[in-house]
Amino acid sequence: MELAHSLLLNEEALAQITEAKRPVFIFEWLRFLDKVLVAANKTDVKEKQKKLVEQLTGLISSSPGPPTRKLLAKNLAALYSIGDTFTVFQTLDKCNDIIKSKDDTAAYLPTKLAAVACVGAFYEKMGRMLGSSFPETVNNLLKSLKSAESQGRSEILMSLQKVLNGLGGAAASCHRDIYKNARSLLTDRSMAVRCAVAKCLLELQNEAVFMWTAELENVATLCFKALENSNYGVRVAVSKLLGTVMATALIPKQATVMRQNVKRATLEEVLELMATGFLRGGSGFLKSGGEMLKVGGSVNREVRVGVTQAYVVFVTTLGGQWLERNFATFLSHVLDLVSHPRATQTHVEAVYSRRCVSFILRATVGSLLGEKAQIAAAKDICQAIGKQMKAVEAVVNDANSENKSGAADVAASQHVMVCALQELGSLVQSLNATASPLIQEPSIGLLETVTSVLLHPSMAARLAAAWCLRCVAVALPFQLTPFLDRCAERLNNLKTSPEAVSGYSFAMAALLGGVHQCPLGIPHAKGKMVVSIAEDLLRTAAQNSRLSLQRTQAGWLLLGALMTLGPSVVRYHLPKMLLLWRNVFPRSLKELEAEKARGDSFTWQVTLEGRAGALCAMRSFVAHCPELLTEDVIRKLMTPIECAMTMMSHIPSVIKAHGAHLKASAAMVRLRLYDILALLPPKTYEGSFNALLRELVAEFTLTDNSANTTTSLLRSLCHYDDSVLLGSWLQETDHKSIEDQLQPNSASGSGALEHDPSSIYLRIPAGEAVPGPLPLGVSVIDASVALFGVVFPHVSYKHRLQMLDHFAECVKQAKGVRQQAVQLNIFTAVLSALKGLAENKSTLGPEEVRKSALTLVMGALDNPNPILRCAAGEALGRMAQVVGEASFIARMAQYSFDKLKSARDVVSRTGHSLALGCLHRYVGGIGSGQHLKTSVSILLALAQDGTSPEVQTWSLHSLALIVDSSGPMYRGYVEPTLSLVLTLLLTVPPSHTEVHQCLGRCLGAIITTVGPELQGNGATISTIRSSCLVGCAITQDHSDSLVQAAAISCLQQLHMFAPRHVNLSSLVPSLCVHLCSSHLLLRRAAVACLRQLAQREAAEVCEYAMSLAKNAGDKENSVININPFAPGAGSRRDAHSRHQGVNITETGLEGVLFGMLDRETDRKLCSDIHDTLGHMLSSLAVENLSHWLMLCKDVLAASSDMSTAAPLGGGKDEESEKKDEMDDDTMFTTLGEEDKSKPSVAPRWATRVFAADCLCRVIMLCENANKAHFDLALARSARLKNPKNDFLVLHLSDLIRMAFMAATDHSNQLRMAGLQALEDIIKKFASVPEPEFPGHVILEQYQANVGAALRPAFSQDTPSDITAKACQVCSAWIGSGVVSDLNDLRRVHNLLVSSLDKVQAGKGSSSQLYRESATTMEKLAVLKAWAEVYIVAMKIKKEAETKPKRVLKSTEEDEDDFGTVDELPPDSLITLVQPELPALSRLWLAALKDYALLTLPAEFATQLPPDGGAFYTPETIDTARLHYRNSWAPILHAVALWLNSTGFSASESTEETAAAMPNSQKRATSIMLNQTPGTPPTTKSLPEINKDRMHLILGVSIQFLCSPRPEEPVEHVTSCLQALHTLLDSPCARIHIAEDQLLGVELLSVLHRLLLTWDPPSVQLLVTGVVQQIMKMILRKKKIQLL
Repeated sequence: MELAHSLLLNEEALAQITEAKRPVFIFEWLRFLDKVLVAANKTDVKEKQKKLVEQLTGLISSSPGPPTRKLLAKNLAALYSIGDTFTVFQTLDKCNDIIKSKDDTAAYLPTKLAAVACVGAFYEKMGRMLGSSFPETVNNLLKSLKSAESQGRSEILMSLQKVLNGLGGAAASCHRDIYKNARSLLTDRSMAVRCAVAKCLLELQNEAVFMWTAELENVATLCFKALENSNYGVRVAVSKLLGTVMATALIPKQATVMRQNVKRATLEEVLELMATGFLRGGSGFLKSGGEMLKVGGSVNREVRVGVTQAYVVFVTTLGGQWLERNFATFLSHVLDLVSHPRATQTHVEAVYSRRCVSFILRATVGSLLGEKAQIAAAKDICQAIGKQMKAVEAVVNDANSENKSGAADVAASQHVMVCALQELGSLVQSLNATASPLIQEPSIGLLETVTSVLLHPSMAARLAAAWCLRCVAVALPFQLTPFLDRCAERLNNLKTSPEAVSGYSFAMAALLGGVHQCPLGIPHAKGKMVVSIAEDLLRTAAQNSRLSLQRTQAGWLLLGALMTLGPSVVRYHLPKMLLLWRNVFPRSLKELEAEKARGDSFTWQVTLEGRAGALCAMRSFVAHCPELLTEDVIRKLMTPIECAMTMMSHIPSVIKAHGAHLKASAAMVRLRLYDILALLPPKTYEGSFNALLRELVAEFTLTDNSANTTTSLLRSLCHYDDSVLLGSWLQETDHKSIEDQLQPNSASGSGALEHDPSSIYLRIPAGEAVPGPLPLGVSVIDASVALFGVVFPHVSYKHRLQMLDHFAECVKQAKGVRQQAVQLNIFTAVLSALKGLAENKSTLGPEEVRKSALTLVMGALDNPNPILRCAAGEALGRMAQVVGEASFIARMAQYSFDKLKSARDVVSRTGHSLALGCLHRYVGGIGSGQHLKTSVSILLALAQDGTSPEVQTWSLHSLALIVDSSGPMYRGYVEPTLSLVLTLLLTVPPSHTEVHQCLGRCLGAIITTVGPELQGNGATISTIRSSCLVGCAITQDHSDSLVQAAAISCLQQLHMFAPRHVNLSSLVPSLCVHLCSSHLLLRRAAVACLRQLAQREAAEVCEYAMSLAKNAGDKENSVININPFAPGAGSRRDAHSRHQGVNITETGLEGVLFGMLDRETDRKLCSDIHDTLGHMLSSLAVENLSHWLMLCKDVLAASSDMSTAAPLGGGKDEESEKKDEMDDDTMFTTLGEEDKSKPSVAPRWATRVFAADCLCRVIMLCENANKAHFDLALARSARLKNPKNDFLVLHLSDLIRMAFMAATDHSNQLRMAGLQALEDIIKKFASVPEPEFPGHVILEQYQANVGAALRPAFSQDTPSDITAKACQVCSAWIGSGVVSDLNDLRRVHNLLVSSLDKVQAGKGSSSQLYRESATTMEKLAVLKAWAEVYIVAMKIKKEAETKPKRVLKSTEEDEDDFGTVDELPPDSLITLVQPELPALSRLWLAALKDYALLTLPAEFATQLPPDGGAFYTPETIDTARLHYRNSWAPILHAVALWLNSTGFSASESTEETAAAMPNSQKRATSIMLNQTPGTPPTTKSLPEINKDRMHLILGVSIQFLCSPRPEEPVEHVTSCLQALHTLLDSPCARIHIAEDQLLGVELLSVLHRLLLTWDPPSVQLLVTGVVQQIMKMILRKKKIQLL
């Protein structure tokens, strides 16, 4: 290969190599030329130009393959643009002659295509230099377009696109010709041609004004027709064309308008045109409005999905600001789409249309608008909902006048409601706490509007409103409890309205389901409230037949939702629940029999709904409270469940008797039963297996079901890697939610809340925004298939055989479409069963069972339906896995070998080649070693079958599976496989994208197999490596994004094994360009690769990315937009530049990644971006501080844009600053004026939280780097030596400013992150001296800001976790010793005093929004903060007491040490704490007492006080434990200090205590003082009280020091030891321990253990200190005894 690296083609070397290797050699030379021409010296090039042109033009006629011709054309054009252009016209004529040639043979085709490619490249590169010759060229291309085959058509259209691009407006004379010729091909048979036409017309519309004026309607109609029967690629290309043309028609580009006097289209016209496609499909326009209303003919789904994408392109092209201005119009238009009768002909169609409209709203409002604009959009949506609801209410109230159209309006309005409410919910959820203005502003009336929809006549609308409320409550948790209360109250008041019972119970269930997303939870009592409401509903259901159904459903729904609160709540209600469940079902078989004869159709409907509800609540219980599932509880659950199973067999006769409308309710009962059984251990119901399996099998073989319903599980049971065969990679695109509608199995993508109301309280499946349960018919089959997989491994072999034989019989009986449906379901069930067997490590069974299974599976390998073939291959592999016998595997493999050798048809060749791949996948390496050679040779042969791309795809896919599973055993076949892969890459037409995707997979698998060997320098390894690199280069250059993604992952593998050989200077820029791709998979691959590169070589990655910005002058990267770096959000780029190109500014790659975080919603992608930025930060931040801090500051500055803030007051002097407290809050809020003209989205709250975390990481990294980061004097002197040096301490004001901005934001997560940053800053910089004012520290000047940042956290409505964090920061600030003025200290101190009042207010006083443990957390945080302050105060006092002696010696020096003037008098801090000590000491002791009780082992649980402790309630004991664990240590230390300082003389008169505490705490106090509540209080003397306190402290200490958990922070251990040391300082304690020798011995043994197990010297010193104390004590006692 090295021989190919020369400026001229090395013809001698070429002649010496074999024919097969020549194409690769030529391609390698062209790759080298491509890099070298740009960098070469012009004169060198000109010298050799003639020879080069000869060589390159010679290659045109050597039939080059697709990648070669692309490179060839690129090089020729580059050569002419660098060298002389004399001969360019000759070359052009030569190409034109080849194109004109009449030779139509297949052998001549590559030459023709190469000539076409060259022509395109010339015009693209040189454009107007070739101006005079273009009409002839264009005519020539258009002429040959008419007679060309599909590959030629695509290539010609791509060339025309390049001609148009290069010539711009100069080609105007040919525009109409091109348009006329191209438009007819927009409906071509070949999808690749349709894509090429769409791209060509997209280029044309830039200059051709007629396309978006006179021809606008025709272009639209053409696009609609092109979308019929399209694939994903065509939909993307055509929707881009349609959307762009429509946007240009509305707002034309400046230049073209100035040239011609153009009539612009209005917004109404444009939207009307788009709507036609959405509602009518491609069937042309209707002139009269009357016909529009006659509903008939269905809309083509592909057209609707394509037009949906076009809407998004349309808005994205116009940009965020346009959307902001025109949102109301756009919203009403989009919502009208879904209320149109043509969009909602059947229920499933209506759901599909809703999905499309939701997609349009999410993709535009969700990503183009900043947070402010999103809040405005939410207001508009609210108004739209309110307007709709008024119209509905008018119709409902006007029920007496028989107006038919009114009823239709109400039915249509439900779909509008669903779309509007879902978008509103999604908006609020993405805004999170920044959405609070929406709730707080009464003029918007968001809550009133949404709750009004809970009374809508349609269930779908009520559910959507409930879901929206859940979103609001999760975003703003302080609303959760008030919402619940309001709904409960309305439910009670409106008990007689069926809609109200249904709507408000939906809302309550939804809110309960959202609790798990709110860390602070809801008060425990709400559980009791829900149970009583639900009981009441179930009890009164029978009283009024008009309400029976709603009340029954509502009652059970609420109980199901209650279960999601988890065991801590459900535990209290379990006995009642078990009773309710038992009562819903008949007690005995006799009752069951008797029941059949009774009742009418309505009572049966209510009964069935009630039983379905009960089973659903049980399922929720089993799923959410596994800890409560004791054997006893399971036994009690089984009674109703077994009854339900028996009932199943009676239901058909009931349905016969009472009518088919009961079918749905009966199906619901079955669904719930299957669901709960799948969660229980199969052993518990093995007695009922026979009856159950009969039901299950009948369910999915469609025995009693006339519809051909198929399960939705097959794709998920097939292997993820098979997505290329199934097309299920569409699940990984940005358009997933609408592309799902076009999948072949029934009801795919038609999920909607109304199919299963219980999903409103369940957890949402990952990756979905709104729960979308599938229609009941599909869900039941899904559930039966899943349960079959659970039960099958536990069934006897006899029954397995019967079932497998029955399956074969079912397939045989069914015909046509029904047979396909039955087969799909059976295969899904078999796969599910085999998967179950593999997970249970059990086998399939004896020979006859295997035989039956094998017959079933082998039959499907020849099925014409690709999904079935795929499933059969997968099943075969799974069977081999569970049988695990070599002979069985050999038999299966041999069968496929024989079949492949003889078969000529596509179907069996694809099926059996996949069978081989799957066998290897599941039996892998050793198990299938002996078949490796045969498998590989057969698959390599099949892969060369150029006549059928499908066979090539399947065989290459299987080959990749074999390479993957064989590992090192494959090493012998690497060379032949690799050479085949390269040959195919160089010859297969690019339009066969699936083949190329599989080639990419094979390449990746080979790289992994060769592995670390790739670093070697041997001849064979070098060849393999260069072949891999050539393969990567070809796939990287492919037009399909999936192939490019495969190329990236190949390069990523190569980089892992042989980093030296991967050229980052070209890889990184290409990855950066992909970051803005419109394809999710490509963005994912690019970020995943960057993440790996940044781990090793972050600096190089950033440098190469910046080079992209520097080369922006280059034509290809002309999009790269280098804007001067503006502070504030202005420097972020508009989201819509994703579709244009990469935009790297001074902020480099880091800036682009931060920008992506604002737009991306894919979890995997965001987590990779976080990791990449994390790696970059770790490697680069310390070296490049100001850059990273600027980045974080820029992102955080968006917080201040949200709150309207006064400008920074720079003119104020320090003094007035201190006096004026209110002004603290306006400090540091705006950061430079944002440039409003730039369309941009300010960073969203989640990105800002990440930036605040980055800030903390930067501080931590600096701590491990250089001392100068935290020493101003050192930093300044180092800066003088080298101005490039940068230190953290020099940026202190920025750090404080950022922490301040974050800590005072709307978003609670950001406030937490900001307070954390503030605490880090205080801890790290507290002791840094100010060199200019000796005796002062540098943090002193920021007192006002710290105070201002903390103050909001102590306001009344702040959530407990934030207040708790703020307490920590307060104690850190007060204890840091920074503040030198008592008055300044008071500001922060007062915050703590105010929160201490809250603590003393007792348990039941404040109106509760959160669960009780949140209050526990807040109170303990306050006590801990006070304890920390007290410890510091005592330390200062102690130091001051020991100091004066030293001062006397050095009086002379003291006089010129002016630092002491401003120092705090040593006891001032203690004077601040002193007044609170009586109350504090009491509360501290109470907290310690609680902690001591909570740490008791589980067997003493009965000894805990029944109504909780001083700060916790018995219900929330588990969460409370954690909070105590975090705060006990400082409290222990403080108590020891207090006891020592008072010399144990402070007795607590219980009266005082009682006076200071409210009633609820009196009992707790009496327990706390070790009194039994009945005894008179004065029985304890001071020594006894002291003894109790001492035992408490020693007990807690010894219990902890016995076995501190390794993850325990060192501070806890040191605090505990210091407390012991302090305690033993006091004579009282010494006497006590000296008397009780056992205590001393116990202590010493614990300390000895600690000394051996804990390393830090600080701990060991403290241990020895305590031991010294004990020894002193014992010695003293001995002395006394001796005396």
